[in-house]
Amino acid sequence: MHFISQELEDYIEQHSENEPELLAKLNKETYQKILLPRMLSGHFQGRVLSMLSKLIRPVNILEIGTYTGYAALCLCEGMQENGQLHTIDIKEELVDFQRKYFDASPWGNQIFQHLGEAIDIIPTLDVKFDLVFIDADKENYLNYWEMIVPKMNKGGIILSDNVLWSGKILEPVHPNDVSTKVLLEYNLHLKNDPRVETVLLPIRDGLTVSRVL
Repeated sequence: MHFISQELEDYIEQHSENEPELLAKLNKETYQKILLPRMLSGHFQGRVLSMLSKLIRPVNILEIGTYTGYAALCLCEGMQENGQLHTIDIKEELVDFQRKYFDASPWGNQIFQHLGEAIDIIPTLDVKFDLVFIDADKENYLNYWEMIVPKMNKGGIILSDNVLWSGKILEPVHPNDVSTKVLLEYNLHLKNDPRVETVLLPIRDGLTVSRVL
């Protein structure tokens, strides 16, 4: 996921907003105790998510792929006082870990955890969303997209993570590499979808920002 030098990444972090103390603790404990800690959004991308949320001022937020809850807490930073964040994940073993940090934040009673397949859960959410963050299984990105767009408020923002897929989107695709195939189709679909306007940002592993028209 390192498309620029580590020295330049360090400089960028040093000249961006500091990582909040609670998120620094979450970051550290994730690396100490949880498998695949590189899935964590981390300091710089977390501050990007926080800034976007503060600019959008969402009431209702949806996150697909909770992991340990880092990105969810970043997104909550811009949420309005009466807002809610719904977050979906399939890993039951992470629910208590997530909840510990959610309850240690100012938004504990506004964060709703959903355990199971997002494909099954999204249709049950009777909510119009202002901000969505997609960061789950890449094979279902197109399915998530088609389920989410009708649930968005006009002007709402959909964020899609990992859309550069460690640069694999520029390499010959292995016949068995379903994730890269789907992401190539996904990126093209978002560019051409008349319901949104889209910009792909080279942040970390690629972050697409799509605004619903």
